Amino acid sequence: MRTSQRQNKGMRTRLGCLSHKSDSCSDFTAILPDKPNRALKRLSTEEATRWAESFDVLLSHKYGVAAFRAFLKTEFSEENLEFWLACEEFKKTRSTAKLVTKAHRIFEEFVDVQA
Repeated sequence: MRTSQRQNKGMRTRLGCLSHKSDSCSDFTAILPDKPNRALKRLSTEEATRWAESFDVLLSHKYGVAAFRAFLKTEFSEENLEFWLACEEFKKTRSTAKLVTKAHRIFEEFVDVQA
């Protein structure tokens, strides 16, 4: 089995706790981004269950974004989330100068033919 196939299979296994049928959502260490301080590794089942109620709830939680990003990686679609997050950050920007800079970055990174 190729390395990428093994990684995908492993990721699907780790993301299995996001399905309706699972109650094993208490440990998200496998899908969290690597950071020096990983003290907050636990996620209550109640919090993870709320993610199924609303996509906005999922995306408002740091671990929800990490879990969704990990899922998108398995689907080779992580860039879709990165684009959405960049657009959300753009919408919150007040400074005109920063708007122009962020718009150029979004265009170059996601929209331009060479992106």
